[in-house]
Amino acid sequence: MIWLTSLGLIFILSFGYVLLYGAPYLPTLKPQIDTGLKLAGLKPGDHLLELGCGDGKVLLAAASLGLKVTGYELNPFLALLAWFRTRAYRSQVTVIWGNFWTKPWPPADAIYVFLLQKYMSKLDTAINHYQHKPIKLISVAFTVPDKSFDKQTNGVSVYTYR
Repeated sequence: MIWLTSLGLIFILSFGYVLLYGAPYLPTLKPQIDTGLKLAGLKPGDHLLELGCGDGKVLLAAASLGLKVTGYELNPFLALLAWFRTRAYRSQVTVIWGNFWTKPWPPADAIYVFLLQKYMSKLDTAINHYQHKPIKLISVAFTVPDKSFDKQTNGVSVYTYR
């Protein structure tokens, strides 16, 4: 019984811990995923980073369009779920269990996020220091302070960094 309680506590802590670094797990709705990928104008073979990939829903949608995708997830349970859900696209999808703020980002054409507003300035700074530009930022629900978006539809904003 103690192992079950311990496992439950670890499960709860793994979902709460991520609040220190990003956003809580909240699945992105399919219309927002489709809108973001369409607005970004990515083509098959392009590389998308998803910072906080959760259950892998965006990774699956992007891979089905022929994109190469790298997803970062801090929660070990969600990282495992994302890895499992995307196994049919193993050659296109990489799931990294870890903190995207501290892990290196590979070269990419776009970044997809559903972060809290309080982290958007930090993300803006990180992208401005990112070595591989130009790059597009697809942000669901939250905007980058003091930066004009290129396009915005259905709560999804797209920014270009040069």
